[in-house]
Amino acid sequence: MDLFDKCEIYYKRVEEALTKGYYPYFIPIESETSNWVVINGKKYLMLGSNNYLGLTNDPRLKEAAIEAVKKYGTGCTGSRFLNGTLDLHLEIEKRLAKFFNRDDCIVFSTGYQTNLGIISSLVSKNDYVITDKLDHASIIDGCKLSFGNVKRFPHNNMTSLERILKSLPKNSGKLIVVDGVFSMEGDLCNLPEIVNLAEKYNARILVDEAHAVGVLGKNGRGTVEHFGLEDKVDLIMGTFSKSFATIGGFVVGEKKVISYIRHNARSLIFSAALPPASVAAALKALEIIQTEPERRRHLWKITEKMREGLKKLGYNTGESVTPIIPIIIGEDIKTLKFWRLLFENQIFANPVIPPAVPPNRSLIRTSYMAIHTEEDIDFALGVFKNLAKYL
Repeated sequence: MDLFDKCEIYYKRVEEALTKGYYPYFIPIESETSNWVVINGKKYLMLGSNNYLGLTNDPRLKEAAIEAVKKYGTGCTGSRFLNGTLDLHLEIEKRLAKFFNRDDCIVFSTGYQTNLGIISSLVSKNDYVITDKLDHASIIDGCKLSFGNVKRFPHNNMTSLERILKSLPKNSGKLIVVDGVFSMEGDLCNLPEIVNLAEKYNARILVDEAHAVGVLGKNGRGTVEHFGLEDKVDLIMGTFSKSFATIGGFVVGEKKVISYIRHNARSLIFSAALPPASVAAALKALEIIQTEPERRRHLWKITEKMREGLKKLGYNTGESVTPIIPIIIGEDIKTLKFWRLLFENQIFANPVIPPAVPPNRSLIRTSYMAIHTEEDIDFALGVFKNLAKYL
């Protein structure tokens, strides 16, 4: 078989979906990314964004980014390791370390690269990395890039996790990696039990807080703070592409560990540094996360209203306890058809089908922002009420 034959087969599938009107990806948005967006000249209620605190269009972030471009230019022209480190990078690393009450921090150019760098640098040939089967793709790929042994346990199955840990050599290096908030299901990892097992079997813990920072915890520090386990988790990873409203990633932890990652993570050493506009925007977002808790309060208020409304209408929202609320449908084609009905009724949401979810668990992923209004939620629930008969 020719190398490109697979491309032709896949291309035909995409073209068929486009022709039938069920292709839901790469839809261009013509406006700012707010609670309502414009697509092909028509307004849609945005229920498919990770902009949890609604800061992507905040004038303070825009001004910070503009001023950074004026001072530093548009890029760093090299990696952090060589010529790409600005004083801005050091400032945000210092402030993030302080925010999370950790010794040190290193900032990457994307969240995806962060997980790749952490796992591939720390996990060596005779080590083990243990992951939840619903962990983000960046964690899976980081495991693939490491030379370690990979073990996976069914989602939040602590019996299986303990069975795996018990089977591993006592003196081997072990890293448990979990999402704090699972990005498709909207549920939380069972962090208290993971901590207990890690202590019992001498394992380290990395928590991916991409969808939790700014959202969970009294101070917005995420799932680890939410469970009161900040002194029990070794490494916390986060991104700037959700609540921070820009792009980038970071990891905080013990100084010697962060130093090791800083000097060994290939995704950091061989990637161009995060541009100054993004760093400046993230700095301003961190300030807002710390000083405006009312954003979180409103986010949770409208989230709970939506979740309860969907449940009353008979929708299956799974185990979600966060501003990520899935509508679990099951069948792939039925999920795509339902996405199309939502889109035709001015709702922008995300259809998720395998391999992003397990087979027969396709869903519509909805997510909510601090800038959504009560009227927005009423509109959305009205649409879901009208379409409930379809399911």
